[in-house]
Amino acid sequence: MGDDRLIVALDVPNALEGLELAGRLGDAVSFYKIGLGMLTGGGLALANELKGEHGKRIFLDMKLFDIGATVEAAVRGLAQFGHDFLTVHGDPHVVRAAREGAGGSEMKILAVTILTSLDRGDLDASLIKDGAPADLVVERAARALEAGADGVIASPQEAAAIRALPESEGRLIVTPGVRPAGAELGDQKRVATPAQAIAAGADHIVVGRPVHRAPSPRAAAEAIVSELLSVQAVRPNG
Repeated sequence: MGDDRLIVALDVPNALEGLELAGRLGDAVSFYKIGLGMLTGGGLALANELKGEHGKRIFLDMKLFDIGATVEAAVRGLAQFGHDFLTVHGDPHVVRAAREGAGGSEMKILAVTILTSLDRGDLDASLIKDGAPADLVVERAARALEAGADGVIASPQEAAAIRALPESEGRLIVTPGVRPAGAELGDQKRVATPAQAIAAGADHIVVGRPVHRAPSPRAAAEAIVSELLSVQAVRPNG
């Protein structure tokens, strides 16, 4: 099986294409992310098939946000399928409700801090308080972890600062916005290579287009795993 520090985002239109891509990747990849983009294309059915019939780990990237009772009910419903990770927005009331909904299941609740596609101009337009995005990410991460999140989603640039928080001990850091050297940035604005992300403190990296748009997705995934095993991916503190 592949190194589960690599999570491949199945950002394709529907479950059939997702299953075909997973078939091409084979045992090179053991962990998949399925998000809102495929929700109406059979995403939950694909998640269940990959988990139940192929033994893959599943990250449901739903970024839930609502009043507490609704979040709790939604998470309780999703937890029954036995998937591994679920994202919610990092607001403390959302995180607390999600933890209640997850109950005694093994599903980890991961809090979204600030989307990796956003910069300070985007935050100004959304009336988010002043401050550098990196500082706000760390502050939101600390509050989400205090509220009971099992981990956070953050860009590679903030991973080291979050890992240094007392609240992050024993918690997960998952980083989107990861691009192998030479890959196009796409819509991400805060990026790093796989080795840089792991060295900075990330437990898992999420990679989408550089894998599924590659001439050989399997070869692309294997190259990323090789980078994760390189000396450049070793954390300074071991």
